[in-house]
Amino acid sequence: MSIIFLDRLNLGPEIQKVLETIYDPELKPANIVDLGLIYEVITKEDGTAKIVMTLTAPGCPVAGEIMDEVQRKVAGIEGVKEALVELTFDPPWTKDMMTEEAKLELGFL
Repeated sequence: MSIIFLDRLNLGPEIQKVLETIYDPELKPANIVDLGLIYEVITKEDGTAKIVMTLTAPGCPVAGEIMDEVQRKVAGIEGVKEALVELTFDPPWTKDMMTEEAKLELGFL
């Protein structure tokens, strides 16, 4: 599954690069982008960046940590004045959303 970008600040590549440094500790070495956890990145002219993401399960014990890291790292990008993280489970995450590389790293292939 690929990320949908609605990017008025032209920061999509930079935001994706930062998101690729974030990991679900239960699924290392695959990052949250390769796991398919990032659904949408929206940036607005006022400097707001909104990340719509999911987790592998609604009861993920590290949900708060992952979301905080996403918010903190995206907010640290030059040009972003505010970073918002929205959690959704629609559609629910499945292993099919992972990149082939992530499936290989995690032994699913």
